[in-house]
Amino acid sequence: MPSSRSRASSTPADATVAVPADATADVPVAAPDAAVTDGFVRVRGARENNLRDVDVDVPRDRIVAFTGVSGSGKSSLAFGTIFAEAQRRFLESVAPYARRLIAQGSTPHVASITGLPPAVALQQRRGAPSSRSTVGTLTTLSNSTRMLWSRAGSYPAGAERLESDSFSPNTVAGACPRCHGLGTAHEVTEASAVHDDSLSIREGAIAAWPGAWQGKNLRDVTAVLGHDIDCPWRELPKADRDWLLFTEEQPIVEVVPQRDRVAKPYKGRFWSARAFVLHTLADSQSETQRAKVLQFVESGPCSLCGGTGLTRAALAVTFAGRTIAELNGLPLSEVAEVLRPTASLAHATAATSRASSGEGTEVAVTIARDLLSRVEVLTGLGLGYLSLDRATPTLSPGEMQRLRIATQLRSGLFGVVYVLDEPSAGLHPADAESLVEVLEALRAGGNSVFVVEHDMEIVRRADWVVDVGPGAGTGGGEVLYSGPVDGLADVEASVTRRFLAPRRAPSAPWRDGEEAREATEEARDTAEDAPASRSPRVPSAWLELRDVARHNLRALDVDVPLGVLTAVTGVSGSGKSSLVGGVLAERATEHPLVDRVVQVDQAPIGRTPRSNLATYTGLFDAVRASFAATDEARARGWGAGRFSFNVVGGRCEVCQGEGSVTVELLFLPGSWAPCPECHGARYTAETLEVTWHGATIADVLGMTVDEAEGFLGDVPAASRALSTLRQVGLGYLRLGQPAPELSGGEAQRIKLATELQRMRGGHTLYLLDEPTTGLHPADVELLVAQLQRLVDAGSTVVVVEHAMDVVAAADHVIDLGPGGGDAGGQVVATGTPREVAESGASRTAPYLARALGR
Repeated sequence: MPSSRSRASSTPADATVAVPADATADVPVAAPDAAVTDGFVRVRGARENNLRDVDVDVPRDRIVAFTGVSGSGKSSLAFGTIFAEAQRRFLESVAPYARRLIAQGSTPHVASITGLPPAVALQQRRGAPSSRSTVGTLTTLSNSTRMLWSRAGSYPAGAERLESDSFSPNTVAGACPRCHGLGTAHEVTEASAVHDDSLSIREGAIAAWPGAWQGKNLRDVTAVLGHDIDCPWRELPKADRDWLLFTEEQPIVEVVPQRDRVAKPYKGRFWSARAFVLHTLADSQSETQRAKVLQFVESGPCSLCGGTGLTRAALAVTFAGRTIAELNGLPLSEVAEVLRPTASLAHATAATSRASSGEGTEVAVTIARDLLSRVEVLTGLGLGYLSLDRATPTLSPGEMQRLRIATQLRSGLFGVVYVLDEPSAGLHPADAESLVEVLEALRAGGNSVFVVEHDMEIVRRADWVVDVGPGAGTGGGEVLYSGPVDGLADVEASVTRRFLAPRRAPSAPWRDGEEAREATEEARDTAEDAPASRSPRVPSAWLELRDVARHNLRALDVDVPLGVLTAVTGVSGSGKSSLVGGVLAERATEHPLVDRVVQVDQAPIGRTPRSNLATYTGLFDAVRASFAATDEARARGWGAGRFSFNVVGGRCEVCQGEGSVTVELLFLPGSWAPCPECHGARYTAETLEVTWHGATIADVLGMTVDEAEGFLGDVPAASRALSTLRQVGLGYLRLGQPAPELSGGEAQRIKLATELQRMRGGHTLYLLDEPTTGLHPADVELLVAQLQRLVDAGSTVVVVEHAMDVVAAADHVIDLGPGGGDAGGQVVATGTPREVAESGASRTAPYLARALGR
């Protein structure tokens, strides 16, 4: 029998295309070279997810790009196999007690891996849910800045030196006592607690008090305390009004209920309006109650700490004339300039035991130099617009990953395999050069860099490419090629190869002035040689935004066309998301021509394994109805609910329909394992006795979208949903794939597909935030076709995007910049793609011109 094993083994001097073991002799096979044999990570028999018994050799100490269409198996090879095995081996050396404190993955399905060094994975993850997590805490830069202020800051005369913890709002020593370090205080004022001062207390003047019997109780207590509850609020003495609203006193009095003279007297406690509201916010477990009382508070910067979250003692200490809160609020590019004078001192002054200022001491110089070098790595990655106090939940996955890359670059590790998941995600092409330089620095440090990547610019700069495919899901899982990048052009089965053809790149890194104009002219020459493309659509109307102020957008005027596809471009932090996801989403609803606004973002479609692609799109309802309509199900009296894994009856009760259970191990962390009762099927054995077209309900959940489209072709509701999922490049996903396993880009495309299948009349404005995240260029073409379909149907699509192929296909472009953060927030260029490509001031222009010339 022919072997199905996929092989790819080669040396840097010669590459080999992956072929079956029984391939004919005319297929090129690299001759073994003993001098370089030990320089490879050799994978044998990889069967993780859709990998089909893959053998592949990957060189160490090189930048290796793993490519292939979405769902081809490249992440299963790089992360699920190579990194997972490296992690497993490392954890074997850790004491059992310590292991339980470390998040562990599953053991990869692979026969053997040799030549594997320790590995570090840098995957895309959204920001931590806590607003206390910031850029400074994530990168640990905050630790050093706190030490700098503690040891080298200028203190007021007579003040004692503070420990570094006193400069953190996340510690007891440093947190403002009023807002507890959050920087935001909830204040109850007379205006927020009393909405109509013409009413009396009996009529409900104090709106912040609770309703029903609790409110009547407080009214009765107030009357017993001697206050006039029938006088209009505005006519009560101010001293009485202030006491009723703000006192901390809680007197207890004997109350005879006025509403029921038969009732017995009782002891009633008084609560002021502020006391009741703050108590509810602090102690109530009911989100409904908390949300209700929030309407009676005015939230804003804490008046005690000015919104910094720090104590007044910490804010009295300065370095270079700034408080630590002021430094934390600066863009990193400006932080570097603050630190540079101290870091560049050739000779430190002698430190004294109690100097009011230690800015010139050896300690200050040492800390400042370390901080400056770390900050410059971040600015080199195009993150100079971020501030140290920027909350991580507001960061994109691409920004989060680049912050981690910068941290690893400073770690000084040697001989490590870094496995990166699309580090170019969310990165403007102008910043890609800086990213490559960082990857090269990791390689120069004696490390291996394995990058799962869709950006062909990054792939072209790699030393080696491993192309997986040819398709997605069951149509992929083979290594088509492993070798130097140029050799992929000869692999006909590769979908990637046609996108890897070299383009004429603009000068990089970007510089203003003459070099910018030359780069634009060079890219434009390429564009002029290309065949004519579709003419841009003519807008049906314009949505005018005037005097826009949001984050770094200041007094911005911009016109957004309706009835066309618009791309909003600009470097990271230029204000794109603020404009589209913030201002445009709010103001578009006021435009008479816009019937509805649909935001399609990268937020998860669900946070538990019970939510999946089939349930979110609604196609599972049609599937369950089909099973319920079978003769066997009707004979048993089962309805559609019997085939839900969330309902008692049909689901397996051992795992409660999740398909897996947690196994608690002594001295080891809990681990997930297939349910011993249903073996991962989610349903009872009786439920699985009912089949439809020869498949059980569990079989259907295990199908990919591609497989299910043929199987469910005669179920219109399901077929329509599956067709749109395929059209946005998601044919490789399983119907029952849990929501937490989906990337942000996949979640966004599922939402888009759901919208496509329920397209309705009227004018809809679709707002998308980088929908190409995680997409292979071939899948980007499918996505663009669907966006064009939405516009052709009479809607408007506005997309925030860095992928120049998408921008080139747009009808209109709005380019923001010129830089990020305070250096951005302006409209640099606007018009058709070709008009913007001719702009000498736009950092996007040369890359767009090159895309137009494809």
